[in-house]
Amino acid sequence: MKSQMPIADSQQLFRYYAIYKPFGMLSQFSREGNHPTLADLGFDFPKDVYPVGRLDHDSEGLLLLTNDNRFKTRLLDPKQRHYRTYYVQVEGEITQQACEELEAGVTISINGKKHRTLPAQAKKIGEPALPERDPPIRFRKSIPTSWLALSLHEGKNRQVRRMTAAVGFPTLRLVRWAIGNLTLENLRPSEVLTLDHQEIKKAMH
Repeated sequence: MKSQMPIADSQQLFRYYAIYKPFGMLSQFSREGNHPTLADLGFDFPKDVYPVGRLDHDSEGLLLLTNDNRFKTRLLDPKQRHYRTYYVQVEGEITQQACEELEAGVTISINGKKHRTLPAQAKKIGEPALPERDPPIRFRKSIPTSWLALSLHEGKNRQVRRMTAAVGFPTLRLVRWAIGNLTLENLRPSEVLTLDHQEIKKAMH
């Protein structure tokens, strides 16, 4: 990482949590339609704790929650280069050329405006050991799928899906595996992990 993130003094009542957000859940506590929310995790979060960024309802994976606004601001600042790593299942056999294009940056459209993505890290990987998605993705027997690991330090609206589509490989399943050095390892969908200051410091180096 480019710089070390200052973390609040341990005597202050700041709280940090990692959750494995399941498919279909909104990254918020407030109700919106029939979607489940973070309130349905059954965990007694302090009332001043909120998510750091978001994951779309049709994406899965690691989501951090805190009441430390300084930590939240620095984590979300692209200039700090705190990478988020996604495991992405795409339609078709992802090519080395497509990975190189993703790494160099591609042009995507967001709300009708063109955006050139920042340099990223992209590589084809074997199928990762992840819990089954509920519901599972819809396979088409005539079209193979493949996986890549994509690491970004910016977070535009539905950016990963827009990026893989731009290089010709639509996203089928999207799982945020890591934020910095903190990963989903040992977490199951809907589980909540309470983190201490030292764990957050180690994760954000």
